[in-house]
Amino acid sequence: MIDPAALVPVVDSFPNGWTRYAVGGLFVGLGAAVVYLGTGISAGASTFLESTLSYVSGQSRFQRYVASRDWRLVFTLGIVLGAAVYAVVYQGGTWSTSVRPWRLLAGGVLVGIGTRLGKGCTSGHGVCGVGSASKTSLVGVVTFLLVAIGTANLVAALGVGG
Repeated sequence: MIDPAALVPVVDSFPNGWTRYAVGGLFVGLGAAVVYLGTGISAGASTFLESTLSYVSGQSRFQRYVASRDWRLVFTLGIVLGAAVYAVVYQGGTWSTSVRPWRLLAGGVLVGIGTRLGKGCTSGHGVCGVGSASKTSLVGVVTFLLVAIGTANLVAALGVGG
């Protein structure tokens, strides 16, 4: 039996409560299951750009997504609209960050490069890949975590701020 007192440090890690994270996790899992059951393809957002480019480019690299590009577009719009609904419901309609725009841009570029090198995004590997016991995804997730922890510690040690 788990001692309820042992859970206090975990619960205290969520200053706004843990329920919204649990509900969000359930929705992510449900969404991944619905996409897989409906299409036979693991859900992931990292191929959105390539599938979108298939609308305007005849290159074979992009054309391999023609059959799945419509649901990928809807999937990605759902991610954006979900964030917008969250901002309206929980943040009074504001969507703000203290991070400088150049850092957001640089981070976005690095994430884009990483998703191509890693053959998928962290959420795709973490939710769908690990959920299907993919050895590649398990190695990928461990690598993502180790690099993220190392980078966060390096940035903190260098005193780099927002």
